[in-house]
Amino acid sequence: MASEDDIRSAVTAYLAAVGGGTSADVAALYADDATLEDPVGAEPKVGREAIEKFYAALDAVRNRTELLAVKVAGNTAAFHFRVVTETGEQTITIEPIDVMTFDDQARITSMRAVWSPSDMVVS
Repeated sequence: MASEDDIRSAVTAYLAAVGGGTSADVAALYADDATLEDPVGAEPKVGREAIEKFYAALDAVRNRTELLAVKVAGNTAAFHFRVVTETGEQTITIEPIDVMTFDDQARITSMRAVWSPSDMVVS
């Protein structure tokens, strides 16, 4: 099992990639057969290729992320963060809570994002 420190580092790396990396950077943090459900209730994406395609929207916008809280238990992390997305015409702010599980190398094996469209602030 990955250590708590390794999992916390993986969460930090994830937020850095979402905030300033590419879809490939984010997908590289996932295990080959990982699953992603964003938001919870959406059709799950399975496998790194599908996950990279999901994050492709990041490649066309500017994001900033801020970790607000993180809890780690066993191979699972739950964390609350803020992401501010600038599209050029508008700014979208959302504060989801993500729940991730990790393998022994602290690669993400599953991610479930808890948020809904009503949580988005558009300015």
